[in-house]
Amino acid sequence: MDTVFHRGRRLRRSPQLRALVRETAPLLAEELIMPYFVVETDDQSFRKEVASMPGQYQLSLGQLEGQVEQAVDNGLGAVLLFGIPASKDAQASAAYAENGIVQEAVRLLKRRWPQLVVITDVCLCEYMSHGHCGILTPHGAVLNDETLPLLAKTAVSHARAGADMVAPSDMMDGRVAAIRQALDAVGFVQTPVLSYAVKYASAYYGPFRDAAESAPASGDRKSYQMDSANAREALLEARADVAEGADALIIKPAGPYGDIIRLVRDAVDVPLCAYQVSGEYSMICAAGQNGWIDQKAVMLESLLGLKRAGADMLITYFAEGILRQGLAR
Repeated sequence: MDTVFHRGRRLRRSPQLRALVRETAPLLAEELIMPYFVVETDDQSFRKEVASMPGQYQLSLGQLEGQVEQAVDNGLGAVLLFGIPASKDAQASAAYAENGIVQEAVRLLKRRWPQLVVITDVCLCEYMSHGHCGILTPHGAVLNDETLPLLAKTAVSHARAGADMVAPSDMMDGRVAAIRQALDAVGFVQTPVLSYAVKYASAYYGPFRDAAESAPASGDRKSYQMDSANAREALLEARADVAEGADALIIKPAGPYGDIIRLVRDAVDVPLCAYQVSGEYSMICAAGQNGWIDQKAVMLESLLGLKRAGADMLITYFAEGILRQGLAR
């Protein structure tokens, strides 16, 4: 009698069969969100490549417009804005200034492309003279509750400028509730909150801090960002933000936290976004440039893995390149 065993290869023997039974859809253009770093400067030709992030730039408003124009022509539908102000202080006043760099960038993009989804990062670290995400005590501790009004003011200022969605990334307790209440109080009931609900204190953020000029002057962010050893805590944070009014959630970093994406996906019903962070991007680029990997194949596989884990949206620095090369439907 012949041995009976599973013949999985039956459904793998041709590209057509593999496509027919594929469990996770290939990348879609509408799932991609491209981050941009916008610099407050009078020099509208300013364009500086981030040394630790090949192909990524700090951009003036003029350069941002040109860069986004190409991306929109290639099918980009959503952007995430980070601002680099001309000056910083201990109250992050440039974060919520009416004519702040992010506010001006929002106005520019919405004038040019009204249908483009413009998401703004709501945090204070880029605007604080000390580089932390909140107000500090004289001894260097981050004050949680005292920081919430500044975050709320920043979110409202972004909404007034025309932002389609605000994304608080600071990891202060209660900030989603504070932002939701502030938005509602001035008539922005329809502005969604995309919360960085599960943001780990990660070594993968190094290149981003170069790009955003946001490294803390002293200490670290481990007292407010999550411990990378914890998984159950992610569910507490996600559920808390949904209860406070978050419309969608971000998990950051993405690749090393596929288990967390799946945990959160199974626990909440709101849309879920995975942020493939700067370190993930830079490592793939570096290995590709050295010829150690097939960069395009690894990039696509890494993003497919995030979708397989349960992500509905993907923030990735590869978004422009994916669309330019026609690698998303």
